[in-house]
Amino acid sequence: MRTGDFDYELPEELVAQHPASVRDASRLLVFQRANGKIEHRKFSELVLYLRPNDVLVLNNSRVIPARLRGRNAKTGGQFEILLLEEVATNDWWVLLRPGKRARVGTEIIFQQLIQTQIDLRATIVETNDEGHRRLNFFGVKNILDALETFGEIPLPPYINRDSPNQLPEDRARYQTVFAENAGSVAAPTAGLHFTDSLLDTIRSRGVSVCFVTLHVGLGTFAPVKADTLSSHIMHEERFHISDETAQIINEAKQAGHRIIAVGTTTVRVLESVATTTPSLYPGSGKTRIFIYPPYHFKIVDALVTNFHLPRSTLLMLVSAFAEPSGTHGREKILDAYAKAIRERYRFFSYGDAMLLL
Repeated sequence: MRTGDFDYELPEELVAQHPASVRDASRLLVFQRANGKIEHRKFSELVLYLRPNDVLVLNNSRVIPARLRGRNAKTGGQFEILLLEEVATNDWWVLLRPGKRARVGTEIIFQQLIQTQIDLRATIVETNDEGHRRLNFFGVKNILDALETFGEIPLPPYINRDSPNQLPEDRARYQTVFAENAGSVAAPTAGLHFTDSLLDTIRSRGVSVCFVTLHVGLGTFAPVKADTLSSHIMHEERFHISDETAQIINEAKQAGHRIIAVGTTTVRVLESVATTTPSLYPGSGKTRIFIYPPYHFKIVDALVTNFHLPRSTLLMLVSAFAEPSGTHGREKILDAYAKAIRERYRFFSYGDAMLLL
């Protein structure tokens, strides 16, 4: 299957620049996989499609303020830095722009958003084949503890903001209400639509709500550059699934109840730890799982997800889910996307959602 098969045209004005005024007031396109039927709802009406004993699984990773700005200590040249992966305390792989000025040995002085006495600096110690830089930070015990002072919310490039971005809206809304475990550099966006009140209503319907953690990396959202899907290599992302969550899901699967994943990141966790039987085991690890048609889903029975970028691995996963074990899910999803465009749905991170049943 070729990457170009997952391309589509989207009017620029449908790329959501701001979230809905209320989280669960966003729209919900409901897609019935069995017959292709489509319904148009509000997200708060998700409860109409849930049954007692269903299990709703969400990703509780917390987005860190991972975008930093600094200058070359010698030349004064400006840098934009995005934290990607922690190697050890104060030792990170980063995306650094402009890369041509970022040579090994360069010292960077970081710009504060809030005036303090902290003098945060880093030295570039290594580069890799992908053009990323490895930074050793100094001036603080742990860079993670200083991000509220130095870091910005790492909004994707298709959301336009002044630089540096300090909008309180983004600090609050580019984060799920149930975010707990810090580590993502991009939001698990399907979860952004949930409110505490909506989750309480869902629980009152007899639905179990549980959580996994997958720390979302830059690679999840990057377009596939290889011509064929089989040539694409996914970036690793760290995940954790607790004993309690594994037990809830395993018992539900054994009893024939549905597992409803919120977001492609949740799907990737569940399918990464699934055994050959419809069950999974608890634990932590890293995953490179790349799900695209055809794929046999072992755990997930329904999916809540946002509308995804052309040529992205997320669009490919949703296409696989639209027709499990089949190869025509791509056509079904692109047709649903075309209908969403005609109905003026809002796309991508701050956009509307889909429910695939």
